[in-house]
Amino acid sequence: MRSLTEAEARVVAVLLASRPDRERDRLKFISIPRSTYHAIRRRAYDEGWLRDRYVPHPAVLGRPFVSFLLARPYADRFDELLTVVGAAPGAVVVCRGGQAVLGVLFHAKPTEAAKLAERLGSGGLAPPATVITVRTEGPSIPVYFDYEGLWCHVAGFDGTLGYPHGLGGGLLSDVEEPAPVSLSAHQGWAASELVRRPFSAPDDGRGGHLVGPLGLPFSQRRLLQRGWVVHRTILEPSRLPPFQGRAADQVVLVTGRPLERAQPEALFATLSQESRVYPFLFVAGADRWLLGAMGSSNPAPTEGAPARRPVLPTMREYLEGIEILQEPAGGFSATVDHRYDRLLPPSSATSSAKV
Repeated sequence: MRSLTEAEARVVAVLLASRPDRERDRLKFISIPRSTYHAIRRRAYDEGWLRDRYVPHPAVLGRPFVSFLLARPYADRFDELLTVVGAAPGAVVVCRGGQAVLGVLFHAKPTEAAKLAERLGSGGLAPPATVITVRTEGPSIPVYFDYEGLWCHVAGFDGTLGYPHGLGGGLLSDVEEPAPVSLSAHQGWAASELVRRPFSAPDDGRGGHLVGPLGLPFSQRRLLQRGWVVHRTILEPSRLPPFQGRAADQVVLVTGRPLERAQPEALFATLSQESRVYPFLFVAGADRWLLGAMGSSNPAPTEGAPARRPVLPTMREYLEGIEILQEPAGGFSATVDHRYDRLLPPSSATSSAKV
């Protein structure tokens, strides 16, 4: 496998920031010619390094609860469990590794994921699964499949532009007051068009590098400005070539029960600032937290850098009953790949709202 060039690494970093910057601002920041930027951006999507998604705020779709399910199937029932989780109502992300399945599900009621976990257990598909269900109007998911911090660290770049991006949070209306948790007919059409945009692009003659928000209609831009739908660029670490011999080639999932008075923002700050670990996923439930991070079998050189705070002792200051699952990135893949369009009615049902 070839290695990334410096220019390619910088373009990947600026795209992962998922910021609504003007192109000239991006070019100024990464200091490469416009033609080089466009060629690399197209290559990044054609080669499968990056993919774009439009992520709706769960509450505006009437699903204010999001559940994260981590199951370790019995070896002889792995495919069956994967099918059950993938077909569950509200399943938008399902990732499989060699040992475990990670699912993300959007719900209208907080008990739906627990019922799914019970079904997996009673059906003899897996031992008891870990389920974390949170409301999305608050700050319970401060990092949601955001790989910018990870990539900037692997590449040796200073700082980040957008990291961390979470899921949910407060909703604003045009007058910066809490927005009603419902969509008008026209807003529903605009949201549907946005969420389906990455999947309709091939039929519309657009490459993956043209799925971003440039040139969107006003109604769709307004949803992005309000935060009712957000544009995200997601990294596929297993497909990204190494940079200067370094790659994020290990997926690490950590769960544990928070200790009394433990604050997720304090753990995140300590990990990112002192341990130099940049989670791509962080979920802070009332009774259990989940962190997803990437490791490298050939980490960045540390000569001359400040000593890193050890990760596991840091975790022990905030969590107990810690469980750690590590998988090779090449064997950890999405079978349901951020399919938020599953949450919407068929497109024909919303087409009448277009006018």
